[in-house]
Amino acid sequence: MITGMNHFTAIAADPQAALDFYENLLGLKAGYRPDLGFPGAWLYAGDTTVLHLYFDRPVPHPPAGVIDHMAFTTQDLKSFKARFDALGYPYKLQHREGGPWQLFCHDPSGAKIELNFSAEERLE
Repeated sequence: MITGMNHFTAIAADPQAALDFYENLLGLKAGYRPDLGFPGAWLYAGDTTVLHLYFDRPVPHPPAGVIDHMAFTTQDLKSFKARFDALGYPYKLQHREGGPWQLFCHDPSGAKIELNFSAEERLE
């Protein structure tokens, strides 16, 4: 029986750009990763590893392959939007009546990211 998602794995064309994006823009933190015999990083949300990055493989074309996007449950829409705006990082923000706020963007290697925020959050 499946009880939840463990992690996503993505290929990073530029390791430093990927770490800057996931750590500095999205707020994940690089943490413990065992020696797997190849370069990469594990990124954590709190104490939970949610994203594994490969640094030794070419990005396929198209970048998404069969996986369309990664979605993260997120808090503090106003702060995230301000960070994206301050960096000039492109995104699409949408809010359907009764549904969550959704911020869509792409990581530096082209993987689509969806950040979900509570419908009750406000931008004012």
